Amino acid sequence: MARARRALVGLLLLAATACATGPSLENRGEVTAPPGDSRELTVGSAGFTESDLLAQLYALLLEHAGYSADIISVTNREIYEPALESGQIDVVPEYAATFADWLNAKANGPDAEPVGSPDLDATMKALRALAAPRGLTVLDPGRAVDQNAFAVAASYAEEHGLKTLSDLGRAKLPVRLAAGDECVQRPYCAPGLRKTYGIDIVAVDPKGVGTTQAKQAVRDGQDQMVLTTTTDATLDQFGLVLLADDKQLQNADYVVPVVNRARAGSDGVRDALGRLNTVLTTADLASMNQQVDSWRRLPEDVARTYLESKKLIPED
Repeated sequence: MARARRALVGLLLLAATACATGPSLENRGEVTAPPGDSRELTVGSAGFTESDLLAQLYALLLEHAGYSADIISVTNREIYEPALESGQIDVVPEYAATFADWLNAKANGPDAEPVGSPDLDATMKALRALAAPRGLTVLDPGRAVDQNAFAVAASYAEEHGLKTLSDLGRAKLPVRLAAGDECVQRPYCAPGLRKTYGIDIVAVDPKGVGTTQAKQAVRDGQDQMVLTTTTDATLDQFGLVLLADDKQLQNADYVVPVVNRARAGSDGVRDALGRLNTVLTTADLASMNQQVDSWRRLPEDVARTYLESKKLIPED
């Protein structure tokens, strides 16, 4: 019954949060009130497979720790972040560098200098400084990271002796890159590949990030490389392999729980979610994504099986 509530609660919350932004930054002073410990919490998901899985993992861990946890799917960060500030959502899984840059742009304008970087410590420091005035607490990151990544056909990598992006740069091969059209200008995409690795990107084929069409184009030799993510579990199906980002071009997009401090900033919530940090890896996330996307298992079932296998919750 609890899981059924999770599927329904989002409809009311979406309507309520469409114009909810919480108190303005001008009216917020130093955070002095003790962190809250509401026993009934709402966990937000951004509506894609990995976010759904993380939300399920969080909810199950919180329930095991004695909390009641409902899940809501809100696909638009422009809606779920204000809902998090106002306490209509209590916990969301986020990505450190991406969320830091998003909050920075919200606070300082779209042209603000990015604060996310490949340096996790610097990124977390910037993120926490931006989150705190909004009543948000960013919990510790674990081992799992979902960064942009670049893959080539396994046969192409073997033919040219490629294991890293540096190898590709040294090979001086012309490369058509299957990616989103924004890759042409993004510093961590085509411009960064040219500047950091010396890769000869001759064209960007706008087929999207990690889409089936993009991977097929690389598999079939139409393109030589595809922009995807480190938790993409479908690469084997297309005969593709990742090239290591050995010079750390990509930002530190480690998975981090973000909580509303007034409702879920307690040690109880921190400890419950922190149990995931020592076990959850990037490979684990990729495997769970595959189980949902390729094997058609439910995110809740995959999350429960994973936590049981790691002895983080008892078996049903």
